[in-house]
Formats: sequence, structure tokens, C-alpha cells
Amino acid sequence: MTNARDSLQGLKFMKMHGLGNDFVVIDRRAGGPAVTPALARALGDRHRGVGFDQLAVIETDAAADAALVFFNSDGSLSSACGNATRCIARFLMDESGRDSLALRTERGLLLAEDAGNGLTRVNMGPPLLDWEDIPLSEPTDTLHLPIEGDPVGTGMGNPHCTFFVADAESVTPGDLGPRYEHHPLFPQRTNVEFVQVLSRNAIRLRIWERGTGVTQASGSCSCAAAVAAARRGLTDRRVTVHVDGGQLEIDWREDGVWMTGPTAYVFDGVLTPAFLRGLE
Repeated sequence: MTNARDSLQGLKFMKMHGLGNDFVVIDRRAGGPAVTPALARALGDRHRGVGFDQLAVIETDAAADAALVFFNSDGSLSSACGNATRCIARFLMDESGRDSLALRTERGLLLAEDAGNGLTRVNMGPPLLDWEDIPLSEPTDTLHLPIEGDPVGTGMGNPHCTFFVADAESVTPGDLGPRYEHHPLFPQRTNVEFVQVLSRNAIRLRIWERGTGVTQASGSCSCAAAVAAARRGLTDRRVTVHVDGGQLEIDWREDGVWMTGPTAYVFDGVLTPAFLRGLE
């Protein structure tokens, strides 16, 4: 009988990042063993594995150019990962020579395109603004959640809790984030954003990602923060989001929330027998 180690031996992966929001990507379009939560946790360990904010798996799809499945570093599944979607879109566009494509995620069918100047744009879909869709545990005004600090609730295929602060640099997401990630109002836990409004078209964002922790950037968090700021009337619907790793352009249009930014394909790797022994 083939064991987990033998079936995974020689499994190739790619390392990518968008503004320091980093990913391990496994391409299963040609087949191969299924990616499990145990493998995701082992790869996500920054000391004993490769390390990532999210793991993305590329699968075939009959009605799209590819399908994407996302894991957090704790092995839990994530329905959306905007920067990973942009990174993989860039990889697939470079591979095919095309300048646009469609990727299926649990969020739905996401359109991606070459934005020029080395940038990649993806439509993350319309924001989810009703309490049931985010989801929240009880009927609630999502523009003013009943949580100290008066945050905004938003769904981008995953739940978000956005706080507005006077000085984002003074916030410590590593201290505050875990407290709100597990708030009972969010039955599926939540991503947590701390936003300082800089102008009508710019915000500063600090991030705590559900199942991962503090990250330098996050596409879905940037989209949720921009939507929350626009809903509060603090900004226009098109803003530059300044995160720890750089900046993203977010444009909340009628057809969805478009996100534009750079991507980086860093290296390729192959899992070793010594690493895989730990999965038995």
C-alpha cells in the first residue's frame, strides 16, 4: 500500500508573494496527490517547513481557466485570497500568453487581467453586506457592529471586521487581532483590519488574518477595508490602500471590487523525503 510519504515524494511547489503576503502554490492540473490540512500545516511552518500566509492549490475546471483552493497556515480552508489569486493569474497569463482569464474559487468565478506596467488586476466580486452572508451569528447592522470600537462587518467570500483608528502605526494587530478573530459574533471567525483614513482616496491598513496572524498585505482585507470606509462615507469608492508591504489600488465598481497590484514569483521547490517523514 502506498503511504502518504510515498505518494507525495517529489511534489513540486512554487513560492510567490504579493507585497510580502506570501504563498506556497501547488499546481495539480496534471494530477497528483490531494493536498491535506496536515500537509498545509507542515508547509506553513516557517521554522520547519517552507512558510506562507496561505497555501493555494491550482486545479482544473471545466468552465474556467483553473480552479483555486486556499488553505491558511493552521490548515483551515479559506474561501478567498485576493493576492494569491492575482499571483496565480499572473503565472497563468505568462504561461498562456493571454492578458485575461477566469479563475474559480469558492467565492465564485473571478475575472483577472493584465493591468499593464507589471501589475495584475482581479475582480473579487461584490461585497457581502447582509449579516447572514458575512456571516454573523445574529441579525446585526453590519455598518455598526455591537463590538467595542464600532467596527464594520463585510464579507468578501470570507468574513471581515474593520476598525477605524486615529493612528494605524500605534496599533498592534498581533495583540488585538486574536481577540476579535474569535468574537462570538463571527461563527466562522474573522479577519481583522485596523484602518486610518489618510484622505478621500487613501487609507493606511494593518492586518490580522484569520488562521494565519499578522501579514504584510492581504487582498481580501484591503477590499473589505476599502468597502467599509466607503460605506461610512469616509472615502470615495476608489482608494489606494497602504499596507505594511506596499500598496494596492482598490476600485469598488458596480460589478465588484477590483484590486490591482504587483506580484512576485520567487522560486520553485520539491518536497524531500526527510520533510515528508513528518507527515506519517
